[in-house]
Amino acid sequence: MNNFPLTMEKLEQVLSRAGDLRVAVVGDLFLDRYLHIDRGLDEDSLETGEVAYQVSRVVASPGAAGTVINNLAALGVGVILPVAFIGDDGEGYELLQALGRLKGVSTGHLVTTPERRTPTYTKPMHHHPGREPVEGNRLDIRNRQATPDAVIRALQDQITALWPTLDGVIILDQVGDPATGVITDAMASHLALLAEAEPRVVTLADSRERIGVFRNLALKPNKREALRAAGLPLDASAGQLDQAILSLAKKGAPVFCTQSEEGILLATSPGKPLNRVSGIEVRGPIDPVGAGDSTSAGIVLGLTAGLSPVEAAALGCLVASITVQKLGTTGTASPQELRAALGLRQ
Repeated sequence: MNNFPLTMEKLEQVLSRAGDLRVAVVGDLFLDRYLHIDRGLDEDSLETGEVAYQVSRVVASPGAAGTVINNLAALGVGVILPVAFIGDDGEGYELLQALGRLKGVSTGHLVTTPERRTPTYTKPMHHHPGREPVEGNRLDIRNRQATPDAVIRALQDQITALWPTLDGVIILDQVGDPATGVITDAMASHLALLAEAEPRVVTLADSRERIGVFRNLALKPNKREALRAAGLPLDASAGQLDQAILSLAKKGAPVFCTQSEEGILLATSPGKPLNRVSGIEVRGPIDPVGAGDSTSAGIVLGLTAGLSPVEAAALGCLVASITVQKLGTTGTASPQELRAALGLRQ
């Protein structure tokens, strides 16, 4: 237990500095809308003869890059600056309301445009009397055409103006087709130039499909994403995974490869051995949704507050160990929960 590379003293250092930090989140911002359906109120539709579900409650929260924002706010980061587009639509209004409820979040750098829909995951939650809620088929609103160049240029202008004022930047590439999102090839190149010109700013990039396109940015792939970037199969050996991670480190910054409960493989440079930061055993049922985003928030908070990469990786693991225990929701971790969880490691 006592070999965990994060001490209580270091954690308190991080938490004491969090309120002074400015972190931007650049990427695909979604609205998560939960429709709570009371199945005890089902009605027959006179028009269709089908069951008409009755929504008893609607819960809206920021999703995708918004999950990172939720976690940064829960950890006490002083100023959180989303850089993304939203549509000139009702979902965009709901998303702005949800962001406005989070402490420290400033929405002044969002680009609102009628040329985009606000990406939305609508999640029906069916509540049957005397039973646990059951999530129905998700309904997705996503943009299927390329993001207009003018929107990308506006976003580039926003992050360029912010960069000298920032302590950290988290980049989230969420959508399958990058041309339809925020992190287009042009945006990825722009971020690389900003990081190269001012490496003082802590960065961390996360991408489901193309982690290998980023330069000069710290990276946070999982095992699948690292192997994919190297052109290797998922059943590659441990040695091949190590080489894939080191290959990504050649792109100019540390690589934090997450391995669920096994922790993080950390490459600080291509010429040095990997650091293996152990995960934290969690007992009982877990919900891994959003675990990667909570890890990202922990890593960047740690790095911006002065932790070493190894210590920051441990903080990321600690945050995720808390959020995965919160079932049926995209959880966050509070400072009090971090102290309690780390106390069990000492």
